[in-house]
Amino acid sequence: MALGKYTRVEGRKSSNCCSTISVVVFVAFCLVGIWVFMSSTVPDEDQEEVPSLDNTVNDVTKQHVVADDNPKQFEDTSGDESQTSEGSQEETPISVEVESASDSNEKRDESERAESEEIREEIGDETKQISLPFADQENVEQKTHQEGSDSHDNVEEPEAKGDIEASELLKETRVENNGGWSTQAVESQNEKRSQHNSISNNNRNGISWRLCNVTAGPDYIPCLDNWEAIRNLPSTKHYEHRERHCPDEPPTCLVPLPEGYKRPVKWPTSRDKIWYNNVPHIKLAKVKGHQNWVKASGEYLTFPGGGTQFKNGALYYIDFIQKTLPNIAWGKRSRVILDVGCGVASFGGYLFERDVLTMSLAPKDEHEAQVQFALERGIPAISAVMGTKRLPLPGAVFDIVHCARCRVPWHIEGGKLLLELDRVLRPGGYFVWSATPVYQSLPEDVEIWKAMTKLTKSMCWDQLEVKRDKLNEVAAAIYRKPTSNKCYSNRPENKPPLCSNSDDQNAAWNVPLEACLHKMPEEASKRGSRWPNEWPLRLEKPPYWLKSEVGVYGKAAPEDFAADYKRWKNVVSESYLEGMGISWSSVRNVMDMRAVYGGFAAALKDLKVWVMNVVPIDSPDTLPIIYERGLFGIYHDWCESFSTYPRSYDLLHADHLFSLLKKRCELRGVIAEVDRILRPDGTLIVRDGVKTVNEVENMAKSLKWNVRLVFSNNKEALLCVQKTIWRPKQTETIFSAIA
Repeated sequence: MALGKYTRVEGRKSSNCCSTISVVVFVAFCLVGIWVFMSSTVPDEDQEEVPSLDNTVNDVTKQHVVADDNPKQFEDTSGDESQTSEGSQEETPISVEVESASDSNEKRDESERAESEEIREEIGDETKQISLPFADQENVEQKTHQEGSDSHDNVEEPEAKGDIEASELLKETRVENNGGWSTQAVESQNEKRSQHNSISNNNRNGISWRLCNVTAGPDYIPCLDNWEAIRNLPSTKHYEHRERHCPDEPPTCLVPLPEGYKRPVKWPTSRDKIWYNNVPHIKLAKVKGHQNWVKASGEYLTFPGGGTQFKNGALYYIDFIQKTLPNIAWGKRSRVILDVGCGVASFGGYLFERDVLTMSLAPKDEHEAQVQFALERGIPAISAVMGTKRLPLPGAVFDIVHCARCRVPWHIEGGKLLLELDRVLRPGGYFVWSATPVYQSLPEDVEIWKAMTKLTKSMCWDQLEVKRDKLNEVAAAIYRKPTSNKCYSNRPENKPPLCSNSDDQNAAWNVPLEACLHKMPEEASKRGSRWPNEWPLRLEKPPYWLKSEVGVYGKAAPEDFAADYKRWKNVVSESYLEGMGISWSSVRNVMDMRAVYGGFAAALKDLKVWVMNVVPIDSPDTLPIIYERGLFGIYHDWCESFSTYPRSYDLLHADHLFSLLKKRCELRGVIAEVDRILRPDGTLIVRDGVKTVNEVENMAKSLKWNVRLVFSNNKEALLCVQKTIWRPKQTETIFSAIA
């Protein structure tokens, strides 16, 4: 008789039966194990590998712990103008959260946490919550993240400052030196993330991004590349096609990177050479190479320091101007300069050696990428044109306006364009004009010189010097704007006419040009009635004309000014320079997206950086104060695109800006613009309400940015994030930007 599977023979199972049962049980356990493993998956798409700028991936990621048992390191301690509410007087614990990069974006529900609890016990929790009593009785949240694969080999990143030891915050069991063997815990966690990647197209925040498909490609400037609007212009006679024409809705797509993009060359080396792949335009090298503008040299574009009017070097030309008129006093009396038609901005770049800050200005025209060259070199510049509208700059703020062969027809249509220079030039300021009409005898040049002589005389400008530069075989004429209205009233005829009393010379946002002269201030207490203090004294001392004003924060303006400066010096020195892990040696181009008195920029004066101070059009107009202290800036509406090329800035600073913008426009469009103008590896610092900071943080995570720090205190928060090189694969066509 055949024995059944479970027939006992002498009180035992048969050996065949035992073998079969063992196989079945083993297979069953394997299937159950696989089912449990699959069902407990907690994926993390945000850990998709982001290539570094050097196309390398570090084998070991570095944990930046930004935790401090003194949260005031990141606070505004002055109290004079802080926008935060007072904290509770009752003792409250500090909640410090430190997250690894793999868990930074993940918010598990309770069932997922329960399923993964066993694994977390084995490898150590990736997120630890610590509750501690604290002397200052304030609530603090701090987060840090691994840089992961976005770190760069052979680049030493500064550790974020903190007194709480990382070992106390991250009680993880790290697997070190296991040869070529992985662990089950690591393999399981990686598989969970991988599975989530296939489920989630972009990220769990529900925000997806696409790449902009536009004619301009990596150089897309939405308000300057709106071909739909440009094609419908009735005329381009006055360079209307070079002016701003913003799309009805700001783009929410991301601008692609040029192929082969690299981390920019550091200043001051960048003044002389940049990576060709970062700005892959060679037309200027071919057209202007003989004038030493720019030359192609292997993988670099080099800048010998020349220009059309100073082919033998900008420094010689700068000193030539000083010798022609010693009263110019570079870096003392003359500190803030406007360079119109700047080319590749070598003039402004070399003026840094004379302690002069230059706003270089040029249109986006057939001289492809001239402003982009300037910014890549680490030289301040904006894309703008002398067209039909006022420049987005306040009146009477520049110490000198310079034009070297800038191709602007100053003399036509009643001198409307030269009168715009008169508007922005400080009373007693100089106009330096180096162009062929000054020194050539061609019929056209002679006619222009005659017209300019007549126009400048009617504007009451004094022609101080006309001197020839023998080395460069050019010449320069230097004019001086009057300091009183006496000349205006003594003119034989009122041409150009005086502007009406209702005409505000500081009104500059989308204001049409007018061919009129603004009067000089007659009261000694008014701005422009006397020259500012010499640099650097003017940086720290409140302007004389602030005495009768009420400050932005409600106190007397001089007190507000001093308190603001004190506040930002403290914030910068105590937290920005030491507490955020920012590599300041790699920072050159900085923007304060919502400047007030320019205190943030002033606090950075000892670093090798320059700061573009932006005063939003719906904020108090404090931009003249910023210029008065020897800094510079521009007006802007952040619901629109900024007039600069992509990848222009190393660091953006937004102090209580985004919460204001949310009232007027979608925050997503603003963040897309931030991504556009910020360089890969660049830093965004946000100070705002907790809710707004959380929104910005979520968007930053959806962009695969590294969150370096989140700090909250009551209703206020501080965020520091670093952009990566990640770009989405899917595209979105912006039809208005297709030529």
